[in-house]
Amino acid sequence: MVSDEERRARIGVRHALAPSAKAGSPEEAARALVGLHATEAPSVHLSCWARTNQLSVDDVERALYDSRSLVKQQSMRETLFVFPRELVPAVWGSAAARVAAAHRRRLVRDLERWGPAGEGHGAAWLAAAEDAVLECLADGVQRSSKQIREEVPEAEGVIMQAPGKSWGGPVAIAPRVLAQLGFDGAVARAGNAGAWYASRPTWTTVQAWWGQPVPGALGPREGYAELVDRWLWSYGPGTVEDIAWWLGGTKGAVRSALDDLGAEAVSLADGSAGWLRADDLEPVAAPEPWAALLPLLDPTVMGWKERSFYLGGHGPQLFDSIGNAGTTAWVNGRVVGAWVQDLDGVVELRLLENDLPTAARAALAAEASRLTRWLDGQRVFTVYPSPAMQPGFGSQAGLGQ
Repeated sequence: MVSDEERRARIGVRHALAPSAKAGSPEEAARALVGLHATEAPSVHLSCWARTNQLSVDDVERALYDSRSLVKQQSMRETLFVFPRELVPAVWGSAAARVAAAHRRRLVRDLERWGPAGEGHGAAWLAAAEDAVLECLADGVQRSSKQIREEVPEAEGVIMQAPGKSWGGPVAIAPRVLAQLGFDGAVARAGNAGAWYASRPTWTTVQAWWGQPVPGALGPREGYAELVDRWLWSYGPGTVEDIAWWLGGTKGAVRSALDDLGAEAVSLADGSAGWLRADDLEPVAAPEPWAALLPLLDPTVMGWKERSFYLGGHGPQLFDSIGNAGTTAWVNGRVVGAWVQDLDGVVELRLLENDLPTAARAALAAEASRLTRWLDGQRVFTVYPSPAMQPGFGSQAGLGQ
């Protein structure tokens, strides 16, 4: 049986969070987690910061935009990730291909139902728009979504989604066409026209961004096997349900990948069946004590469907109403709270446990000071604040600060 204690030890070691396991670069940090969540722009940099000792914003920017050793790709669960460059072909052929097909069906339907295509003409309208966007980007010049709308009349316009409904309204078509081409591996999110903590992507063709030659996508089965293999090393042991949730895929695809990899079934503390790589069955010893402050939607907190072994009962305080994780404070593989910034940018702890040992509190305070210095007065904001991040939460709940 793999105990919860060992699973928490694996988080410290495999996720580069314990002091002796820190990564040496943004690329190493991304590989430790398979990929980095990038829905919130600053989370990429903060996830890397948490797993390294010496790292600057410029180090991450260089990996994203100069060496391009880290590549943005929308994929699992239609979420934007940053992957090590060598992993992207596996993503293109598996998780991205799955969401690409679903996104295309929805977009064609919406173009016919609420958009300019007309019944039965959505696929042809979309194909013409995609061709025009690719022709526009063929010169290799990076353009924003706004610039593409202005230069490509075939992709301009809006979908008047759900007229009369409270959640309806106009939705620009060009960003959805770009998303479709991105899922398909035809265009790339290239530079960022804003600061590191803001998302203002520019677009170009994958050929222009990658250079020659662009690798082909792996086949679906091969691609899923590569992703599951990396997940098992970084997050294992986990259940079929955990892996399927993370992949945004089917249990059938997961089981096929486990078979292809020769993965081994193990028993978890709650009696469920988990899986490990066949070469990773030996116990992982607990590292030295560690503490970490992780950003919104960090891959560690979002890595499993069943999270009780590291969240305990704190989930409702740390996730918003639609399942987005807020900031988290960790001690030895357990989440013990959240963190926020005050008006001056100073990082403050929102602890959910009053009985933390003095050493753990001191380690968290040291991480808060380190992060405050690193941010250097820059405040990072979110549209996904968890309850624990709301103003006055700690005092209202009577919890330690």
